[in-house]
Amino acid sequence: MVAGATTAPLSVEWDADHAVTELYREHYRPLVRLASLLVRDHATAEEVVQDAFVAMHGAWRRLRDPNKALSYLRQAVVNKARSVLRHRAVVEKHAPKALPDAPSAEIGAMNMLEREAVIRALRKLPTRQREAIALRYYGDLSEAQIADAMGISRGAVKSHTSRGITALRSVLEQTT
Repeated sequence: MVAGATTAPLSVEWDADHAVTELYREHYRPLVRLASLLVRDHATAEEVVQDAFVAMHGAWRRLRDPNKALSYLRQAVVNKARSVLRHRAVVEKHAPKALPDAPSAEIGAMNMLEREAVIRALRKLPTRQREAIALRYYGDLSEAQIADAMGISRGAVKSHTSRGITALRSVLEQTT
């Protein structure tokens, strides 16, 4: 007799439709609870259990002992739940990375205007100051690297950079 069943034992004489209908009526909810615990999602658990019932219905004639049909269903639910979890793990592993939040168009426009103002101000600087600032802040070079690139001393780099920043500040303050 099927555990918890109030009907007569399942037998080979029963057709698949009648047997699966009885099992479904009596054990669907407990099997969904089992699957829910395994897959942590009620809708997916219902699909897992439904798939197990469909598979059992299709294999009813091959079932050696119809009285062990509930055991077969439980095993099918567990196996299908494992399959769902493996699939989720693969999907999560290969999911595309989320794009970082993009600034609004307004922020982008403001940044572009500020950048254009800085570039216009840079163009007004003497050549050595413009080169020192560009290498330092746009090229991200150290003072020693700038000195090598420009063919001047580190002290001269400091002087050109300092004077250039002062001149930039003055030009940018006039435009705002």
